[in-house]
Amino acid sequence: MAVRTIEWRGGELLLIDQRRLPRKEVYRVCRNYRQVAQAIRTMVVRGAPAIGVTAAMGVVLGARRVRSRKAMEPAMERVFRTLAETRPTAVNLHWALARMRQTYEEHRDGDLELLKQRLEEAALAMYEEDITANRRLGSLGAGLLKGSRRILTHCNAGALATAGYGTALGVIRAMKESGAAIEEVFVDETRPFLQGARLTAWELCKEDIPTTLITDNMMGYVMQQNRVDAVVVGADRVAANGDVANKIGTYTVAVLAREHGVPFYVACPTSTVDLTCPSGAHIPIEQRSEDEVTHIAGSRIAPHGVKTLNPAFDVTDHSLVSAIITEKAVVTAPYEKNLREVCEG
Repeated sequence: MAVRTIEWRGGELLLIDQRRLPRKEVYRVCRNYRQVAQAIRTMVVRGAPAIGVTAAMGVVLGARRVRSRKAMEPAMERVFRTLAETRPTAVNLHWALARMRQTYEEHRDGDLELLKQRLEEAALAMYEEDITANRRLGSLGAGLLKGSRRILTHCNAGALATAGYGTALGVIRAMKESGAAIEEVFVDETRPFLQGARLTAWELCKEDIPTTLITDNMMGYVMQQNRVDAVVVGADRVAANGDVANKIGTYTVAVLAREHGVPFYVACPTSTVDLTCPSGAHIPIEQRSEDEVTHIAGSRIAPHGVKTLNPAFDVTDHSLVSAIITEKAVVTAPYEKNLREVCEG
């Protein structure tokens, strides 16, 4: 992938502004943790793994502004709290902040400059680990989908949603790299934010992978016409029982896949699995602005005064999931037992 989602450069964080794609490739520079929080909140950066790595680097930027040991504790608490409050559903955000807090606690009583160095090392390690994990799960997924020539994906789970390479698109990338004959990748547009139309289609076209963009209400049609061999999506949080929170519309794809006998796969690193969350019923669902529903590209498409509903995610029951592809193993039912064994092992 020629375009880098996240880049740490000279004490500054560079993020490609995903709101501007595919029309323009614009990079935003974050020089403090509040700018990082705003970038996450406003979806300059999005995708669970990418949010986690970005938040970790936000902690580094917050620590770099601390000038004395006396000011350190209240300042760092503000940093952790502000970043944690940006988006509620993606568990990678809280997973990454927990790792950064552990590093902070281990070094808080030592030299202040050493603490800042250790935090930066921890964030950069997370960045590298995410890319490595995605390549591993991509390879495992490519083996699982061997023989699938026509694939459908929903939302964006590519390099743009991670530190690099991607989860669901990582599987598709790995298939291409292994020489698999991919005939067609159907990309749902993913209303209302259009991550599929704007981002996934853009990534796949840059990789010269055959791509067909469809509207969300066409997914049943292409399955009915026997044009889909497998579905692969990403995830923002996987509960201990295998329930999957992902971009709104994923549940619809899973139900249609089951009805048409199409395997439905979820690709995500183990950092997206939340073993403390018993089921999807306990996953908080972010509610976003009504403007995303009433407007497209800044132009109003709905009448003034109409009520809207805009949940950013839905939950797919584990019974609809054929397998969960992680960097450690391909996990199948019973998920409660097997996810725990894989994650803790």
